[in-house]
Amino acid sequence: MELFDTFVNPPREYTLIPFWFLNDDLSEEELKRQIDDFEAHGVYGFVPHARIGLPESIGFMSEAWLHFVKVCVDYAAEKGMYVILYDEGMYPSGSCSGQVVAANPRFATRCVQRRKKGNIREGWELIAEDAQWMYVNRLSGGTIRGVHYGQDDGEPGAPPSADLLNPESTACFLHLVHDRYYDALKEHFGKTIMAIFTDEPSLLGRGHRRNVQPWTWGFERFLEDCLGYDFRPHLAALWDKDHTEAARYRADFYRAVNARLEQAYYAPYSEWCKEHGVALTGHPAGPDDIGTLKYFHIPGQDIVWRYIEPYQIESLEGDQSTMGKCSSSAQRHHGRARNLNECFGAYGWEFTYDEMIYVTNWLLVRGVNMLSPHAFYYSMRDKRRDERPPDVGPGNVWWDDYNVYADYCRRLCWLLAQGRHVCHFAILGSPTSLPWTAARALFETQHDFNYLDTNTLTTACTVTADGIAIRDMRYKALIVDGAEYVTPEVIGALKPLLEAGKVIAYREPVAGVATVVSDAPALAQALDAIVPPDVVLTPADPDLRYIHLRNGDTDFYFFANEGREPIKCELAVAAQGKKEWWDPATAARLPDAPTNTLDLHKLATRVLCVQEEKPL
Repeated sequence: MELFDTFVNPPREYTLIPFWFLNDDLSEEELKRQIDDFEAHGVYGFVPHARIGLPESIGFMSEAWLHFVKVCVDYAAEKGMYVILYDEGMYPSGSCSGQVVAANPRFATRCVQRRKKGNIREGWELIAEDAQWMYVNRLSGGTIRGVHYGQDDGEPGAPPSADLLNPESTACFLHLVHDRYYDALKEHFGKTIMAIFTDEPSLLGRGHRRNVQPWTWGFERFLEDCLGYDFRPHLAALWDKDHTEAARYRADFYRAVNARLEQAYYAPYSEWCKEHGVALTGHPAGPDDIGTLKYFHIPGQDIVWRYIEPYQIESLEGDQSTMGKCSSSAQRHHGRARNLNECFGAYGWEFTYDEMIYVTNWLLVRGVNMLSPHAFYYSMRDKRRDERPPDVGPGNVWWDDYNVYADYCRRLCWLLAQGRHVCHFAILGSPTSLPWTAARALFETQHDFNYLDTNTLTTACTVTADGIAIRDMRYKALIVDGAEYVTPEVIGALKPLLEAGKVIAYREPVAGVATVVSDAPALAQALDAIVPPDVVLTPADPDLRYIHLRNGDTDFYFFANEGREPIKCELAVAAQGKKEWWDPATAARLPDAPTNTLDLHKLATRVLCVQEEKPL
């Protein structure tokens, strides 16, 4: 079969996999009817998600809940559809809707609080004290959103959040949720059930006490083992900005917290999924938390609350603007096939189809190749329609024509999951922070990139004078956008590339980096001197985005217009061969369209296929 034939009708595994809010009295007949409706509109998967509005007779992980989930999964298996299980009722993950804490009150989220010296109350543990303050380990007071009325944020029934820094708490969570799902559905694991979704795990819980820091039982000993010194005399640095070396101690503390979270939560969770034949997917709490994504078999992020909107500066600036490249970079550096985004949640009923297309293209052109729309509603009865709206599927005005959108997304998710990403540049970040200023400069000058965090650089990369190698990626230059990312260890790892002059500091000098450029044109010029440009527009246009994949002897360039105005310009690409335009919206070849020009109206995308011509 030709690649174009597969492009027209890709396998179902590349489908949209929407969150499906199970939020009312459930019936087998209605569940199956809605699944049939999904399939009829080009949606071949779903995430069954317990949401507020479920009756108390269907508690999360109750026999009733497991029965209805099994009905859904069994029926999906009959129809050749896919399911991603969701691990919580409702979110953030890790508490089994309060059942972890019910099993053992010591598993509730903890914090360290600074207080004026006084009596230690029941349930508190004195960690340290100084001349003025005492530092106590106590309950954080955090909760999660529950699935029944009266269990939302700030309501008396909101379930208590569990301590994700405690490996015993995680073990309890995995037993209460994952083991029970496996017992009920084991014949579908690794087949119909492709993954389990964990959602923005929180160290303190929602609505936690103010002015506190994450903690757990015995954490002072872990801090000392991790950092190599007793942290307790420096606890004041977490509150006092003018404390001697406050920045250093805060960085050390959060580095240790992150290490503990990986050890206590993400690592055992990932291992459980691996042992049971499914992928860990979902996303961490922060939009640029790239470090923990190494544990995800399908790395993910989420666009919610209108973080990204059409033609707004937030699509290029701020930490939320990094999330598309965050998950796709993690996919490539850790050898994964897919990366995911949970998208459109809480955009409101005013959310338009054009806005949905814009955000979809924003994700796709940054390399995201699995989309999980948030959400399809089982019920919009009474106030259910106003719980994190909108319904972006059956409950919306565009549902009758949804196949067009669903097929478009499936085509591009398939295309973007194929072959090798052709990309010559990386931007340095940390495991918990990714810079966006240099990223904007590269986007607007059509220089594609991935984010490379310092831990991955120093532990998984091979660095020579020719570049940085990791799995299929070969970076010819590294951009440093902020001195905080450069440590002596990083300098040591980069020595051959530094000596070759292929590490570039952007906007400000960085100790140890000789080459500094001040603005976007200078950065583009410096990169073009190292590698001839992959894409050249005449005239230039800052609104064009692209990504380049090579599949066997064929190169694919996916172009997207992120601007308000049409783009019309001459186009040159580095790949050589027979060129042809493909339209992903209509699945049509465009053999008469000139391949040396680019003509994209607002919200439009195109695929340039370049077939290598072999000598006869």
